[in-house]
Amino acid sequence: MTRTIVESKTRTAIIGFDQPFCVIGERINPTGRKLLAAELEAGNFSTVEKDAVEQVTCGASMLDVNAGVVYNSNPDPNQTEPPLMRKMIELVQGCVDVPLCIDSSVPGALAAGLEVCEGRPLVNSVTGEEDRLVSILPLVSRYNVPVVAISNDDTGISEDPDVRFNVAKKIVERAQDYGISPSDVVVDPLVMPIGAMATAGLQVFALVRRLREELKVNTTCGASNVSFGLPNRHAINSSFLPMAIAAGMTSAIMNPVRPQEMNAIRAADLLLNHDRNGANWIRHNNTRARTAQGGNGQRRRRRRRQ
Repeated sequence: MTRTIVESKTRTAIIGFDQPFCVIGERINPTGRKLLAAELEAGNFSTVEKDAVEQVTCGASMLDVNAGVVYNSNPDPNQTEPPLMRKMIELVQGCVDVPLCIDSSVPGALAAGLEVCEGRPLVNSVTGEEDRLVSILPLVSRYNVPVVAISNDDTGISEDPDVRFNVAKKIVERAQDYGISPSDVVVDPLVMPIGAMATAGLQVFALVRRLREELKVNTTCGASNVSFGLPNRHAINSSFLPMAIAAGMTSAIMNPVRPQEMNAIRAADLLLNHDRNGANWIRHNNTRARTAQGGNGQRRRRRRRQ
């Protein structure tokens, strides 16, 4: 069984075929969050701290940290991202003790994060472009950490799942040239929006099965991509995730604060026997039941007093 080991200073998260689904919290990312971006540019990290704690409380096994702020005063990410990434990693590590996923397209920012990150983080990401392979894979090898491999290359993102598989295969093979085991390559096969491509779900399920069976690698995705542009996105996401898990997907970068989606994951783990004796399902749902009963009891007591 393929297992990808990711560690903080004292805790370990395992992404694996026989493991509970690994939830990688996505919220520490200023992309599409104007308020967070403005706070970070101003040196205000209060939302980062809040999001870190809340995501772990809601069940995230890992946290993705992205420092991609476009500064008005200095728009060059090669200058702005490395120091900001270093600061954010140090801050998050001071708030929570879960493994981290260092997320950037800037090699200098990845290097800065790796310098200060405790344990064994996941690097997000490398793609199939030649310049990315030669700049990111040596860094991954030097620090002996796992990496997310995204299935696009110089030609862009293909709508053909066979092309995306071949890109993933190329990255896995090139990683081995640098001494990086396939177990340390977590492939993102790229989830297309179902609103733009009706076969997007079928494609990714088939790709995940093929990546698992032929390349023996773990997989991940940006789960919310599938519902982009559609109403009631959380209903779509909460259906997509257990279907992807059943197809063999082992992790996702997603929002753990959404109970509908987290419950779908817990149920999938239970049904696939990835939740030993149903302990996680029972613990979570007993807690919810007790909370609900406590609230009802308080309301009944208030009514009696009246």
